[in-house]
Amino acid sequence: MPLLPMFPLGSAMLPGQQLPLHVFEPRYQELVRDCLASPDGPRFGVVLIARGHEVGGGDVRHDVGTIARIESHAAVGDGRYELFCRTEDRIKVSKWLPDNPYPIAEVDLWPDENTGTQTADYEFPALVERLEFLYGLLRRLAVATDNVPPEVPVVSGFRGDLGARLYELATYIPMGDADRLEILAAAGADERTRVVSEAIENAIEMVQFRLL
Repeated sequence: MPLLPMFPLGSAMLPGQQLPLHVFEPRYQELVRDCLASPDGPRFGVVLIARGHEVGGGDVRHDVGTIARIESHAAVGDGRYELFCRTEDRIKVSKWLPDNPYPIAEVDLWPDENTGTQTADYEFPALVERLEFLYGLLRRLAVATDNVPPEVPVVSGFRGDLGARLYELATYIPMGDADRLEILAAAGADERTRVVSEAIENAIEMVQFRLL
């Protein structure tokens, strides 16, 4: 089980997402320097904070997260960094080590435990249709509230196996961190299909209520 520097966040992240970070706290400045100098590449783990705050420590952390890779960085003075990262593989923390000075954990990669039944794969186009219906509602709501209508996701460009496509689809669903964490923690594509479907339907109900 490899050791990985960890950056607990106030948001849940799914694989394949962009992650811009402004790093100002001294212990995380040291994390960035160590990552940039690492022969294994500039990467660290990100998990959602269950209780507490990102700044100052003393937080309680969830044990499911993703690897984040630094794709570009800029030093902006006083030791601070602007990072542009992208999340990659899902991980599960097996043990948290004492912060020294930043969080470190023993982690395992957690690939999907199933790739989805044929039935689940057939359900993906139906999820796309429901997402497009959701965005039709969101555009109506934006017009009604004098806001800029959102762009409809181009789902035809999604690539990869069912589990990866579900992650990508989920990034376009308006939802809270608890729902996003549930999608991340789904054991495999079969389970993730159900959770993503529920998230879309919950979002549809929320927007329809606001349109009443």
